[in-house]
Amino acid sequence: MVLTSSEWKPLVDADGNPVEKSERKPKKKVACMIGYCGTGYNGMQIQNNPDVKTIEAELFRALIAAGAVSKENSTDLKKNGFMRAARTDKGVHAAGNVVSCKLILEDDTLAKVNAALPSQIRMWGIERVNRSFDCRKMCSSRIYEYLLPTHSLLPPRPKSSLFNLIEASRAEHPGVLRDDADQAWWQATRAAILASGVAQHELEQVFEKTAETVFDQDKAELRKEYYDAEGEVSEWGRLVRSVRRVENSCRRGFRISDAKLQLFRDAMKQYEGSHNFHNFTLGKTYGDPSAQRFMKGTSVLAPFIIEGSEWVSIKIHGQLFMLHQIRKMVCMASLVVRTGCPITRISDCFGPAKINIPKAPALGLLLECPVYETYNERLAEMGYNHLEFSGYETEMNAFKMKNIYDKIYAEETKENVYHGFFEFLDTFKGSGATKEGRHIFDFLGAVFNNQMENKETKKSSAPPKAPDNVD
Repeated sequence: MVLTSSEWKPLVDADGNPVEKSERKPKKKVACMIGYCGTGYNGMQIQNNPDVKTIEAELFRALIAAGAVSKENSTDLKKNGFMRAARTDKGVHAAGNVVSCKLILEDDTLAKVNAALPSQIRMWGIERVNRSFDCRKMCSSRIYEYLLPTHSLLPPRPKSSLFNLIEASRAEHPGVLRDDADQAWWQATRAAILASGVAQHELEQVFEKTAETVFDQDKAELRKEYYDAEGEVSEWGRLVRSVRRVENSCRRGFRISDAKLQLFRDAMKQYEGSHNFHNFTLGKTYGDPSAQRFMKGTSVLAPFIIEGSEWVSIKIHGQLFMLHQIRKMVCMASLVVRTGCPITRISDCFGPAKINIPKAPALGLLLECPVYETYNERLAEMGYNHLEFSGYETEMNAFKMKNIYDKIYAEETKENVYHGFFEFLDTFKGSGATKEGRHIFDFLGAVFNNQMENKETKKSSAPPKAPDNVD
């Protein structure tokens, strides 16, 4: 059994007798360059419960099997100096991550480790480092990637709660919110639904009934609307499915315009530099110094087509990230593009006002790699190689496509994760989002109230998690 770094027990056999010590071999301090698909794993860090699958537990087992960790040290991560550069959460992937530890090195150690690892975890290389090296503390910055289908940037569903909020704000403050040419997509989609055989009054009924999410609606009652007493899909359920089927087809055929793509790039650029990201994580206040973070750069690459759907890759390069920060950054940038809100609203969120920003789905998030730009100079001075992933680019790209990207695309095609998330936001309407009765997404309107109280809002104020779409 693999134990956590906080536990240690002498190695014994099945009968409780001490195991004979193995031949003592020298250990070397190394940096292990790894990559993994996080699907099916409860994050990177090893847990006390041996039944909980983690990346570190798999990696440690493989190191033991390869003979890189002695039998005497096989129950204690601490004796091996185990440390990771970045801790990824449940289901989050990493094309590149670094683990520093002390290993017994042989010529074929790398090959043996990979042979003992499952196919969705790979070790790219092993580099010698100095004894004081700590892969987390010596890491100067980290690059994350987020994959987003471009249909996520379509404007809110007509007649939905968010749509009505934006239209009311547009009427009250003319000329502030942008017009969105992609409103024509909804008109074309409605026409396609009608052409499929759905009657006009049926379409209006579906749009009207699904315009708002009643979060606390009894699930059993909701199920009755879609299934009859025998468990068969009801007439209403078949109607909604037929409408959704055409919608999904049209959504996957959506292609982003150059103007909207540039707008999204400009929105992401708002994050660059040093800012107070207290609204982009949990449990931080405006006055907390630890909420100040520095983003070195952002980029949104050219769109690409996978299985008929268009996607963009977002790269975010920062020194340190807080819990859920990247997912909230992506969601906020998406919301200002979708609603016509000025992109400077992102900068407003760095101020003292308390804003409830939802988290974009975890599905598209992956750690690209940690960066050791500063410490590499010291390593070179001591005669060690630089810690870089550029030498493994070919293998990493092939691994990402097969084990990470393809799984993301397949899950989105099957589950409509992103559409489900953004539609949930469109249709969600908090009943008493604040004691003044404002809508939970008032911060996306034409005018930003920077005097909003910087206190923890009531629990009912925050939009609850979209079932099965938000972790």
